[in-house]
Amino acid sequence: MEQETKFRIATEQDLDRIVEMLADDELGRLRERYEQPLPEGYTKAFRAITSDPNNELVVADQDDEVIGVLQITFTPYITHQGGWRATIEGVRTTSSVRGKGGGTELIKWAIQRANKRGCHLIQLTTDKHRVDALRFYKRLGFKSTHEGLKMKLE
Repeated sequence: MEQETKFRIATEQDLDRIVEMLADDELGRLRERYEQPLPEGYTKAFRAITSDPNNELVVADQDDEVIGVLQITFTPYITHQGGWRATIEGVRTTSSVRGKGGGTELIKWAIQRANKRGCHLIQLTTDKHRVDALRFYKRLGFKSTHEGLKMKLE
């Protein structure tokens, strides 16, 4: 990438931009509500995430513009001799940097962060309809080693 990317913990002032990015794709438009004012649930979730020392909502900045976001959660497990894992969720880059290395930098930053926190494993999921995202993650070294299941709760 030509411009320097900086990574930092998101602030509440970033929330509008974060939701805008989350809603800016085919699947995001179906589940997110990017409107003004933002629905209260986003602020409540943001505050819960930022008050938890095992959660980090991280943004990528280029020239003081937020161009990417991800959430990384650190979880202790009783398996693997009590090892820690990092889980990446909510990865998005703005459309202007897609295909230009911004997402790669963001994920590589998250891998370094997980190493720094002493995690033995980093994991993520992606919707099966996100074929390009699946290819992207595999290119970065992620492997489909498990079958994941989800249940939507009403």
